[in-house]
Amino acid sequence: MSNLAQLGFYINQSLCIGCKACAVSCKDKNNLDVGINFRRVYNHEDGTFVQQPLSGIVHNIKAFYFTIACNHCTQPKCIPSCPVGAISKNKENGVVTIDQGVCKGTQLCVKACPYGAPQYNKKVFKSDKCDFCIDLQKKDEEPVCVSTCPMRAIEFGPIKELRKKYGSISQIKGMPSDSITHPNIVITPHKDAKL
Repeated sequence: MSNLAQLGFYINQSLCIGCKACAVSCKDKNNLDVGINFRRVYNHEDGTFVQQPLSGIVHNIKAFYFTIACNHCTQPKCIPSCPVGAISKNKENGVVTIDQGVCKGTQLCVKACPYGAPQYNKKVFKSDKCDFCIDLQKKDEEPVCVSTCPMRAIEFGPIKELRKKYGSISQIKGMPSDSITHPNIVITPHKDAKL
């Protein structure tokens, strides 16, 4: 894939079973230490059990899973937070990366990102994050999180095409407001995750 417009992820949350294959494959591909996860899978649970006078205990429990990595935002908060200019947004494909040769490990990007994308590595005193598997894309392969999802719940491509195909939802219950960074993600929400 080359000469693309802004890249983005599509997450069909209604298909996600929380197996974490996407997170594990990303961790393996990037050789990440314990505690560092470029892609994360969260579970959200809410609700209670209610005592009904005639029918006993009834539940109104709701639960769902959600996978997320860097959203390669249109207005990323990590870029202006970096005092040494180590973070940049590629003009061709919109991918946000951290130059490991420039990063000084201030962790300001970690604090600035509402999605928790930049991850700090205490062994090398630097932050890093999802780079959209650009190395694999250059070989006409999918990002590893996309190719390993057994439910095919993750897709990628130009965000305009994903929005045309799947809609424009980019925020679900439990996520920060999409107005903060304008993330390049499209979500088909689980029925219990809709705002």
